[in-house]
Amino acid sequence: MIPTSQERDAAVKAALLELGVEAQSFKGHLLFEPWTVQTKVGGFFKVYTPMWNSVRGRDVPAPLPEPAIVTAPEAFPASDNLADWRLGRQMQRGGAIVAGYARVGAAKAMARLEEFTNGGLRDYRANRDIPGEDGTSKLAENLALGEITPAQCWHVGQAELERGNPGAETFLKELVWREFAYHLLHHTPQILNQNWKPAWDAFPWSEDSNSRNFTAWKMGQTGLEFIDAAMRELYVTGTMHNRGRMIVASYLTKHLMTHWRLGQAWFEDCLIDWDPASNAMGWQWAAGSGPDAAPYFRVFNPESQIEKFDADRRYRRTWIAEGQQAPPDTALQFYAASPVSWNLSPKTPYPQPIVTAKEGREIALSYYQSRAF
Repeated sequence: MIPTSQERDAAVKAALLELGVEAQSFKGHLLFEPWTVQTKVGGFFKVYTPMWNSVRGRDVPAPLPEPAIVTAPEAFPASDNLADWRLGRQMQRGGAIVAGYARVGAAKAMARLEEFTNGGLRDYRANRDIPGEDGTSKLAENLALGEITPAQCWHVGQAELERGNPGAETFLKELVWREFAYHLLHHTPQILNQNWKPAWDAFPWSEDSNSRNFTAWKMGQTGLEFIDAAMRELYVTGTMHNRGRMIVASYLTKHLMTHWRLGQAWFEDCLIDWDPASNAMGWQWAAGSGPDAAPYFRVFNPESQIEKFDADRRYRRTWIAEGQQAPPDTALQFYAASPVSWNLSPKTPYPQPIVTAKEGREIALSYYQSRAF
């Protein structure tokens, strides 16, 4: 549903039509085509909650059944051996580790949805904010790859809502949050690589991808436990808890005064659930430059956030090896997956903060208060 994909599909359909082949499109990546969702005055939604209120009662057609028969051609076109493409070569030694956390394919996606429905969904509203809890569906990976459709998830969520499952409405809202990202991408495609609010174009973010601060952030070596645990989780599993995504993005763009595009690009490199619309909107939301954004003066405190959402230190113990006599495999896998050039070891003392929570907040606010946003 990004602009280039629409242009591609239109060209393919036109070419097939010229050959006398009928081509039909079926929406599967979204619940609602972006151009079918409008405000009362006919515009597009720029804030999430009104959009949710607009679509929450809409009918979502049931998913079509799987084809009973797929007719094969007399001869398939010649094809490359997929292994020859070496698609994972850039992951190097980290590839095998990340692969151990992925649940690939439609069957596993449906199994994941069923497990979540019968388990974590009931307490989803509260537990989805606790990074040490297995409290989310983890379906973003499968949605991004088209292994499950939002309509399949929606109908399961609606059935649970009717049964009185207390987490169902929150789950449905999260599906529409994803829709909101594509709604904005359709109407304002510049959100992918430009500040959604042009006033932020003059903001003095660093765009130095080799800076000490940005490098430490990527490596999970900032000296702030929430940031480092989340960044290491990303490198080991290819995913990151949503609370962590908000905190690391806020820290990079506000405490470290680094442009959101650098963080966006790093997530694109590392996430196995990478989604162009959600990634762009999420980064701009955290930075303050996007739609429906938190007020610019809201600067998440990674120290108070980790104490609030990881009071039992489970998340930190899972991903930070330093200081533990017997670190778990999850924490040690970070060193096995990370590049040799990073020269990291669990025996190295945990780093001092490159920018403390208090210092970073003061730096960010000093820039905000000297400019009008």
